[in-house]
Amino acid sequence: MPLIETIKEKVEKITGWGRPKRREVDAVLRPRKPNVFRFADDGIVPNNSKLPLILYRGPIRTADAPDPAALFEVLFERNGWKGSWRDGIYDYVHYHSQIHEVLGIARGHVTVRLGGSRGRAFKLKAGDVAILPAGTGHKRIDEGDDLLVVGAYPAFGKYDLCRGSKEEHERALKTIPKVPIPRKDPVYGSGGPLVHLWHKIA
Repeated sequence: MPLIETIKEKVEKITGWGRPKRREVDAVLRPRKPNVFRFADDGIVPNNSKLPLILYRGPIRTADAPDPAALFEVLFERNGWKGSWRDGIYDYVHYHSQIHEVLGIARGHVTVRLGGSRGRAFKLKAGDVAILPAGTGHKRIDEGDDLLVVGAYPAFGKYDLCRGSKEEHERALKTIPKVPIPRKDPVYGSGGPLVHLWHKIA
C-alpha cells in the first residue's frame, strides 16, 4: 500500500479527522441487488459448500469522495465488520478457512479470479463490494495503476491465510462449517441480503 494511504488511514482512525459521518456514508449508499455465485471444491481450494459469494455492483458512490476508502471502513465497521485494511489483492490463489471476508473497491479497477483456479474471473471497479464466505479462493489477475481495496472481517472468526496445500485443504473442510454467520450484511446491515441468504441456508 502506498505510504500516503497508510498515513491517511492512521491519522483518520486516531484523530477522526477526515472520517466521514454516518449521514455522509448514507448519502453515497445505493440499493443494489445481490449477485450470488457458488464454487465447487476443486481439491485444492475448498470454497464453501453452503454459503454463496455475494457481489454488489456499485453500492457505494465513490466519485468525488475525498477519501473513498474511509467510506468503506466506516460502513463496514458500523455493521460489525472490523479489522479493516487498505491494500490490494494478492496475486496468488489463497483463501481463509476460519473467517469470512469483505472486499470493497475504493479506487481503480481489478480483475480477480474467485473460486480458485477453476473459478471465474470478475472485473471489479470502484464502488463494488464482494463478500467472500470462508474457504473462497481469490487471486488478483490484473489491476489498474491506482487500485485501492478495503477489506474487513466479522467480529467472530480467526484470520488465517491458506495457499492450497493438501494439509490445509483437509483442515479447512473441518473448520469452514464452524465459521459463525455474521449478524449483519457489511453493506446493508441487519436487513441486508446476506442475512437472508446465509442464515436461510445455515
